[in-house]
Amino acid sequence: MSKRKMVRAIEEQEELEALMALDEQELDPLQSTLDSFFADGWITEILHEVKSGKEATVYCCRAHPSRGVPYLAAKVYRSRDRRGFKNDAVYQEGRVITDRRASRAVKNKSAAGRDMQFSMWVSHEFDTLTRLYAAGAAVPQPLARTSHALLMEYLGGEERAAYALQGVTLEPDEVYPVFELLMDNIQLLLANDVIHGDLSGYNIMYWQGKVTIIDFPQAVDPRFNSHALSLLTRDIDNICKYMARYGLKRDSAQLANRLWQRFRNARL
Repeated sequence: MSKRKMVRAIEEQEELEALMALDEQELDPLQSTLDSFFADGWITEILHEVKSGKEATVYCCRAHPSRGVPYLAAKVYRSRDRRGFKNDAVYQEGRVITDRRASRAVKNKSAAGRDMQFSMWVSHEFDTLTRLYAAGAAVPQPLARTSHALLMEYLGGEERAAYALQGVTLEPDEVYPVFELLMDNIQLLLANDVIHGDLSGYNIMYWQGKVTIIDFPQAVDPRFNSHALSLLTRDIDNICKYMARYGLKRDSAQLANRLWQRFRNARL
């Protein structure tokens, strides 16, 4: 075989292998979505689904041995037309797109614009978690992201993930400390210009006496969102309703208004 034919044969074999790899990705879109997390040495295996919600599905993944933890959580976002948020405009108010081309594409609702908007929800949650984790909030540590997925700290144990607080029965001596911790975190978020906007017992995780707040793609900046106070009030009201089942009753509107006034007067 001539040298030219040998080179051509090698190129054809490499092309065939590349096409086979693409076929495998198409057969396993989840694997493809998390590809960069494998390539960057974050995870070695997707173990099982943890939680499927209105905007994403979370998977438990085996962490690479170099990461020092057994598991990591991969959150894979649903496409915009399959997400559960019906009032995106409420949450997007005040978010600024500095790139003119991207802003025009999003405004025109082109295919590229929809992709950009989708990616911005992922980026927004990752950036929000990064800021809040650094500030000491009770949120999972964010580790890496792609345009469609976020990798973060896994909450739970080997047998199962942490429980949603909504399905947990707290011990009597846990009730007030958990309430105080959640209110302290709502205040800490506000002090860092964040309102969760969709807080409830369904996105507060409980594990071994510890609570962690999750799901921040819809979080708003209270400085630039006209719905901020109503979203803050709703978040606090959901916490108060959960605590009321234990006999701990608080006026959510009063708590929200007091916190809001402190925020407006720069006293947080």
